[in-house]
Amino acid sequence: MLKLRALTVACCVLVAGVAQAQLARPNAAGVAMGHLHFYVADVDANRKFWLALGATAGGKLGTSDVLKLPGVLIVLTPSEKRASGDGSSVGHMSFRVKSFKQLEAAGFKVITAPERPGSGNINLPSGDHIEVFEENADQVGFKLDPGQTDATAERHNHPMIGTIVTHHLHFYLPAGVANAAQAWYVQRFGAVPGIRLRYAAADLPGINLNFSDATGPVAPTKGRTLDHVGFEIANLEAFCARLTESGVKFDVPYRKAPNGLGVAFFTDPWGTYVELTEGLAGL
Repeated sequence: MLKLRALTVACCVLVAGVAQAQLARPNAAGVAMGHLHFYVADVDANRKFWLALGATAGGKLGTSDVLKLPGVLIVLTPSEKRASGDGSSVGHMSFRVKSFKQLEAAGFKVITAPERPGSGNINLPSGDHIEVFEENADQVGFKLDPGQTDATAERHNHPMIGTIVTHHLHFYLPAGVANAAQAWYVQRFGAVPGIRLRYAAADLPGINLNFSDATGPVAPTKGRTLDHVGFEIANLEAFCARLTESGVKFDVPYRKAPNGLGVAFFTDPWGTYVELTEGLAGL
């Protein structure tokens, strides 16, 4: 998957020209993409993967390594071997890059298919995979629903800034619930509804959420390598109160950690374990 001799060079290749590795500004509801939290048996191999992709080191959070990419943080926690995210409600994270040549020069093998030009997959050491799109691939555009306008959501229809940016998080759900899931995140997270390719989608600063039918049973994310998805929230305590009023039941109610980080956890109706944070990017 990775040519180990290319890792040092890779960091230089991809970091050059990368937009500043920070999270997006929150929307009017106070929500932006936050982090992906992986529990992995080999932290070092996974750290090297993300650094080669263009991440920068963000230090430690307890026993976890934090890495920074434009629009998302990657958190790696040492763990005994777990099942990959395939088969759970969250299948993969996708990134937009200038070109596959950029990735191949960094030592990555991009798995492509002739029927999907400009898109491909890269396997992670954890057994998961990410999806990648070349900048101008047909699949990157986002069509807002009629009557919707949002300058942030329009970023998918314009040239990208830097050499790698977050694109979408793909949810695979039981048949027939994609539109309900889209509406759920629109109503509670202030996401902008629309369509990405053929998928019901909802856009948030830093990430486009895509919803489609799974081809088999759907497992919860908790306990998988990609254990949970994180969103960074402005005024988290009040946001949690609004979610509670909307019927959300929290697995871990809002609390503030000794380091000042605000956190809360809930499981969405389709099995995605979600962490809400306030202040993670600043630690």
